[in-house]
Amino acid sequence: MTFSIIAHCPRTGRFGVGSTTFSIACGRRNESIRANVGVCKSQAFYLRHVDVLALNMLEAGHTPQHILASLAASDPDFEYRQLGIVDREGRVAAHSGALVRPWSGKIVGESYAAYGNVLAGPQTVEGIVAGFLEHPDAPLEECLLEALEGGRDAGGQAADGVPWPERSAWICVTGQLDHPEVDLRVDLHERAVDELRRVFERFSRLERRTA
Repeated sequence: MTFSIIAHCPRTGRFGVGSTTFSIACGRRNESIRANVGVCKSQAFYLRHVDVLALNMLEAGHTPQHILASLAASDPDFEYRQLGIVDREGRVAAHSGALVRPWSGKIVGESYAAYGNVLAGPQTVEGIVAGFLEHPDAPLEECLLEALEGGRDAGGQAADGVPWPERSAWICVTGQLDHPEVDLRVDLHERAVDELRRVFERFSRLERRTA
């Protein structure tokens, strides 16, 4: 029961990922993003090595589509998994397996992919995309946070019709440097996306003061 978005900003070349889930501390796994290379965010029957492998393949010059095909060919449980990959050219590939717990699905757009599992319905993923695209000229980190807020407001997570709270949330953005420009997380909170907004606003004020 997780929903996420990955993206590449064609204006700045920055990469970003945003994710929220019922599980705690979703941001502790920071292998999903690599500066000047791309993003791979996997979830649902999660294997930690997948993101690192995909990023290594991106760095070696393989396309997201090739990487996705390679993972599918080597993983007998691929239909239980979800993942998205975006590279420095903005090329995107995403997978939502047929055996992932419902409701699950994905939307792939220009330089982004949104996907999730154990959701209220397709409206959650549609809300993620709507939030992400609402302010196209905003910094990538703002768009990612608005994407998570959009998914939450559209219904968020639910199992058998029962809503589940988003208890952890994370956004991370890289630029040209070998460390994140933005890396904000909420590890345990009954309204984690709300709390991430509060943390983000405080972070943004501090950044403006020191700029």
